[in-house]
Amino acid sequence: MQREHLMDIAGVRLDVPSSQPVVVLREAQGRRHVPIWVGTNEATSIVFAIQGVEPPRPLTHDLLLDVARTLGRSLEKVRIHTVEGTVFHAALVFDDGSVVDSRASDAIALAARVDCPILCSDAVLEQAGLVMTGDGELREDTDDASPGDTGEGTEQEMRQFRDFLDTVDPEDFLK
Repeated sequence: MQREHLMDIAGVRLDVPSSQPVVVLREAQGRRHVPIWVGTNEATSIVFAIQGVEPPRPLTHDLLLDVARTLGRSLEKVRIHTVEGTVFHAALVFDDGSVVDSRASDAIALAARVDCPILCSDAVLEQAGLVMTGDGELREDTDDASPGDTGEGTEQEMRQFRDFLDTVDPEDFLK
């Protein structure tokens, strides 16, 4: 079994060049951050849950949790277990041990509503985790870099993410 790390939702931002929302997870007992680009609906759902906004009618994530409650189940935790390129895979773990495959964005939106743990596998943190330096820069965690890994593709993604962080304003997402 692979080791898992508890993550917190550090925030939801808008990637200005692409106008696509990004959820940033922060390692609770560490220094790594994981940016996950998500759809607008999922980002809105996550922001509503974080801010405690109650929509007039249930959103899809609210509906799913209501269905689970009606069937006598509760969401115990979510696991972000795999990343393939820029696609993150997750699993919903219910109180009876049932596991349901999920997109990471949906899993995060559900976890934000019920305040259950968000866990991230070592493999995901090693592949997608970025470290915040003392001056607020995000950089690849080279302490754990694999031998022979040049990181050229990752370095370009890092530059793009740094550029995004330099230009984004949290208020951009709420407009």
